[in-house]
Amino acid sequence: MSQHNFPELQNDRILKAARGEKPDKLPVWIMRQAGRYLPEFLEFRKHHEFFEICKNPILACQVTLMPINRYDLDAAIIFSDILVIPQALGMEVEMKPGVGPVLPEPLTLENLNKLNKEDVVLRLKYVGEAITLTRYKLNGKVPLFGFTGAPRLEFAEWTLMGYMIEGGGSKTLSKAKKWLYANPDIAHELLQLLTNVIIDYLVMQIEAGAQIVQVFDSSAEYLNKKLYTQFGLPYLKKISGTVKERINKLNLEPVPMVLFAKGAHFCLEEQTNLGYEVIGIDWTMEPKLVRSILKDKNVVVQGNLDPCALYASEVELTRMVTDMIQEFGTDKYIVNLGHGIYPDASTDAVKTFIEAVHNVLM
Repeated sequence: MSQHNFPELQNDRILKAARGEKPDKLPVWIMRQAGRYLPEFLEFRKHHEFFEICKNPILACQVTLMPINRYDLDAAIIFSDILVIPQALGMEVEMKPGVGPVLPEPLTLENLNKLNKEDVVLRLKYVGEAITLTRYKLNGKVPLFGFTGAPRLEFAEWTLMGYMIEGGGSKTLSKAKKWLYANPDIAHELLQLLTNVIIDYLVMQIEAGAQIVQVFDSSAEYLNKKLYTQFGLPYLKKISGTVKERINKLNLEPVPMVLFAKGAHFCLEEQTNLGYEVIGIDWTMEPKLVRSILKDKNVVVQGNLDPCALYASEVELTRMVTDMIQEFGTDKYIVNLGHGIYPDASTDAVKTFIEAVHNVLM
């Protein structure tokens, strides 16, 4: 059992929805909700570097609470970054203004053996400390998300693998994908390493107090179905299965798991067989088509408003949110954007979005 004595949860809408139950109102949260669109975050960043915030539990907690203090959201998500895993493996990661994350010495076949594979999660304990602190500071207001990238070449496994090999963001991920074609055995070796780290990392977050966790696979769109079946799905399945086994052995409460594989519309049905309670949907898929594909699957869907819809007028935004919910239906549904919120989104538009969701009658 957890050794923590956290405050009693007051708003469990998102946990109910994730379990397939019917909450009093549709739950809504926003990917990247503690970020650059918030004036208070921009002011905070004038005094603190990005990874300084990630690695300082007090600072990470303060940023995590910013959108919760401003909006009537139904969940908080711990402020961190998927690239803390490559950092813990011994790679240098810089956050450059106007550019984004940069890895000055990308992973190569020649330097692969330099990764520091021992006690990786111990070097990530600051994330667990931030989660525990935030659970107390939330005082039960809303549940707290933990998260990781998937074990890919970029952010997660595949996603993480991609960043580690490309040395930063890429429009093609061609260097990372080259490993899949030219060096598949080594690619699997790296993906297995990242998968094991991610499993330990998520279990640590849940032990620390995360009440729901999301696996971000933000680069699935760069693979076709054959490659994703070989280099993505098996590792994602192992993550969910092993995390659940470990949590059960630790006698902890079951924690819903969310998979958001951006651009993986080509294997939406296959994602439902990976052991995740919630499947995130990006903005490119029509809600009615999603429901049609998943009609016989016992999964909850999350999404999928186009982040750019927040640029619309208040009336038009409200209409789009209402239409989206009508098409998805209110059963087994968590409302979100179809990807992370953009830095120039209006704070007023975010308020309109949240209110439009909560005004829908169940």
